[in-house]
Amino acid sequence: MPTLLLVRHGRSTANTAGILAGWTPGVDLDDTGRAQAAALAGRLAGIPLVQAVSSPLERCRQTLEPLIAARPELGPPAEDERLGECHYGDWTGRPLAELANEPLWRTVQDHAAAAAFPGGESLRELSHRTVGAVREWNGKIAAEHGDDAVWIACSHGDVIKAVVADALGLHLDHFQRISVEPCSVTAIRYTPQRPFVLRMGDTGDLSPLAPKPGGRAAGDGGTPAGDAVVGGATGTA
Repeated sequence: MPTLLLVRHGRSTANTAGILAGWTPGVDLDDTGRAQAAALAGRLAGIPLVQAVSSPLERCRQTLEPLIAARPELGPPAEDERLGECHYGDWTGRPLAELANEPLWRTVQDHAAAAAFPGGESLRELSHRTVGAVREWNGKIAAEHGDDAVWIACSHGDVIKAVVADALGLHLDHFQRISVEPCSVTAIRYTPQRPFVLRMGDTGDLSPLAPKPGGRAAGDGGTPAGDAVVGGATGTA
């Protein structure tokens, strides 16, 4: 099955301010985030991509802009609301330092499967919609482009952590153990038996993720591969 390159958006103005952005409109990449996005296009230069998909939020679309400019054949990214940020409800737009004093904060850290944001969604609902979206896109891309296709999706910290937890077979309660830096790349190859997490939160060289000669991709058949994220250490998603 295809390989997914799951990118967290570059550093945003909300990350810098320590604000939980959620679905707040008008949250853009800051100067560092724009530089990260420009560098991402170069890091992916040797990897053939058949599809780009994005959260509809500005900071994700902006992260993919340099890549799309370098690869016009990809066309505009498909937008999928299911890959959008968690709906944090009444927590949206509030400082993380303030939210850390809320009783719900400890539930989010220690028992994520029980966490539901007031006026928003639960982390279980987040996991269900995002994992479902990734697996649906993966099946579509396999049907259209073959099992060795590579595709990219740009999303948010908690979304990526939920998808990685599913791929690793981790209970959602453990998803806070996963760290996803801004503009990092997480690579997951889905096979008929199980997913293989080839890279997680990678901010360096991605060239080994290119399909191998003969059509065998890294991680195939068990061979080893050669936002504030709420409560995370890297700021808002």
